[in-house]
Amino acid sequence: VAMPVTALLAALAQAQPALAGGLSVVVAGALFLKRPLHQLVRERLSEQELKDALLLAAAALVVLPLLPETAVDPWGVLVPARLWRLVVLILAVGMAGHVALQLVGARWGLPLAGFLSGFASSTAAVVGFGHRAREEPHHVPAAAAGALFANLGSYVLFCGLVAGVAPALFGLLRWPLLVAGVALLGAALLGVLRHESVTTLPVERTPRAFRLSHALLLAGLMGIVLLVSAWLQQALGAAGVVAAAAAVALVEVHAAAASLAQLASTGQLNLPAAAWGVVLLLVVSALAKAGTAFISGGRAYGWRVASGLIAAPMMAVGILFLF
Repeated sequence: VAMPVTALLAALAQAQPALAGGLSVVVAGALFLKRPLHQLVRERLSEQELKDALLLAAAALVVLPLLPETAVDPWGVLVPARLWRLVVLILAVGMAGHVALQLVGARWGLPLAGFLSGFASSTAAVVGFGHRAREEPHHVPAAAAGALFANLGSYVLFCGLVAGVAPALFGLLRWPLLVAGVALLGAALLGVLRHESVTTLPVERTPRAFRLSHALLLAGLMGIVLLVSAWLQQALGAAGVVAAAAAVALVEVHAAAASLAQLASTGQLNLPAAAWGVVLLLVVSALAKAGTAFISGGRAYGWRVASGLIAAPMMAVGILFLF
C-alpha cells in the first residue's frame, strides 16, 4: 500500500506541494505505528468492540443527520433528532466507560468517564454504568462511583444553569446547593476509596461496550414523559408548568430547571416558591435515577447509587427549611 501511495503523493506534490508534504508525514507516522496498531487489533481490540464502535459511528453520523429537528406531535415536544441524541449519548457513555476502563483500570477509569459524561446526560450514565455493574459484578463499587460522579458533573451544570438564568434565585439557594454538592461528592469519593472497590480488571473482560436495546428503551420512556408533561401544562396552566417541570425532571432535570429559573427571572414565580421548586426538581430527579439504577444495575448497584443521590437533595431540603 505504501508504494502506490508514495507515487500518488509525488504526483500530488506537482500541483499542491504543501498538502502532499503534510500527507507524507501522516503516511510515515502510520507506517511507524504499524507494530503497535497490529498489537491493538490482534490482542486488545475484539470483534465485538469494533462492531460497537461502528454502531456508535452509524448512530451519530448516519441516522442522526437524517432525523427531523421539528416536532411531530400536536404539543411540539417530540422532536426525533433530540430523542435520538439521547440514544447516541447513552451509547457514547458506554463506549467512554469501556475505553477508560481499559486505559486506567476500573477503580478510576469508570469515575473519570462518569464525571465527563455527566455534562451530557447523567441518566444515560446511570444506565450505562448499571449495565456494566450487572454484567461484571466485580465492578459494582466502581460503576456506582462512576454513576455518582456523573451526577456530580450534571449537578455542576445544573447550578451553573440556575445561576446564569436567575442570579437572584441562585443567591437564595447558594447554601442548600453547596451542601448538596458536598454530600454528593462525598458519596462518590466513598465509592472509589472504600477497600472493596476493584483495583484491577478481571482476566476475562466483558467485550461489549453498550447495548442498543437499553438505549432505545430509555429514549422511548423519555418521549412518553414529555407527552405527559405537555398535557399537564395545557390542562392546568401556570400550575401545570411546575407540574410539567417536575415531570420533565424525571428524565431531564436541566430543562426543568431552566423553565423554573426563567419563570423566577421574569417574576411569574416568587423567589421562595421557585427555590422550593428547584429543590423539588432535585428530589424528583434523584428518585427517578435511583429507580433507574435498581432496574439497570441490580440491587447492590442500586443501593450504592440511590443512597448518594437521595442524600444530596435531602440535605438541600433541610438547609432550605432552616433558612
